[in-house]
Amino acid sequence: MALPPAQSKVLTFEDARRVVEEQAREISPNASEIVDLLPASGRVLAEAITADRDIPPFPRSTRDGYAVHAADLAVLPAKLTVVGEIKAGPQLGKAEPALNRGEAVSIMTGAPVPPGGDAVVMIEYTSLRGNCVEITKSTVKGENIVAQGAEAGCGSLLLDRGTKLNEAAIALAASVGKARLQVFVRPHIAVLTTGDEIVEIDAGIDRTQIRNSNSYSLAVQIQQAGAEPVLLPIAPDEPRRLRELIEHGLQSDLLLMTGGVSMGRYDLVEPVLVDMHAEFFFTGAKIQPGRPVVFGRIPGGARAPAREGISAPRAHKYFFGLPGNPLSTMVTFELFARPMLEALAGMTLRPLAFLHARLKSDIHAKTGLKRFLPAILSGEYENSQVELVAWQGSGDIAARSRSNCLIVLPPDREHIPAGDWVAVMPR
Repeated sequence: MALPPAQSKVLTFEDARRVVEEQAREISPNASEIVDLLPASGRVLAEAITADRDIPPFPRSTRDGYAVHAADLAVLPAKLTVVGEIKAGPQLGKAEPALNRGEAVSIMTGAPVPPGGDAVVMIEYTSLRGNCVEITKSTVKGENIVAQGAEAGCGSLLLDRGTKLNEAAIALAASVGKARLQVFVRPHIAVLTTGDEIVEIDAGIDRTQIRNSNSYSLAVQIQQAGAEPVLLPIAPDEPRRLRELIEHGLQSDLLLMTGGVSMGRYDLVEPVLVDMHAEFFFTGAKIQPGRPVVFGRIPGGARAPAREGISAPRAHKYFFGLPGNPLSTMVTFELFARPMLEALAGMTLRPLAFLHARLKSDIHAKTGLKRFLPAILSGEYENSQVELVAWQGSGDIAARSRSNCLIVLPPDREHIPAGDWVAVMPR
């Protein structure tokens, strides 16, 4: 069956990324559900979390030591009368003792500063003799005290809708008594690997065949992005069956395809999508690896089967055609597919940011493409260095497994000498 080709739209990396981000901003996430606090880790908030009281709810000491009037330490050493002790936690019905001039109160980290006290002196600068304490270091008002409400006032916003819940966010929700959270339902992402040369990982194999690693690397990346992978059968290089599997994949929230997007005689993904009246945002990006990446949508996409917590069918179904070489698949997912997954999961869109490190060895490269090459980031503290991993092209999975980052090379430099700063994309 002869199929029409897609009209070529090859963009720079920056333009292609911009297109993806524009489409991601138009996406509405799935419906929400209520889950217990710990299982909410890694999910995306569908509600705003506010402070149920001032944080801290009282002036809090940040050190073990003595609460004092700072003015009493103008002349050193100063001797003050110790009139009490305050520990962290309930005071067993006792109010904190009021602090008069010339007095000090022994205080523990996290305890409420007594009325009248305006500073805390660390215990290292004190010596206790009977009911008197000698202090050898001056202080200023507010030292070693966190004022009531300094971290957050009652009713103030702590976590906004669209926040992915990491350990700090979970701790913050726990601190305001949120035992259950409203989160977005995870999107379902279909993965379709194509090609007659691809076989399942447990199948018999000859020297011309390749085991299906791409579906599994994508499944891991999908889970890390906060979504659920749906692995489809391998699609053969046959238009009718390929179209059936694409239509099945479009029942999920997003379809990721690998392979079949280059210019070869049996690269059928784009022609099949054209026959399905797909709209292509781009059919390539000026990058290495991953130049033949495809991004588009099918208007009025396939209607998804009913699932609990899933919103109404979407007006469009988006798809990516990722290159079939494993390294290209992994890199193009991170550069282009991840923002769409995160938007479907309910996350607020984040700009792509790179780190920087000094280059350990010279790099020579052809100009014209922005390159994302496997590398190793090493060194300590501010002395970080980065060096390319020896690799044999975008099919070299072993090189990617040895690397811990990608060096990002601009398209206009043939030679970058050792010692220059280069952009780095962490794994």
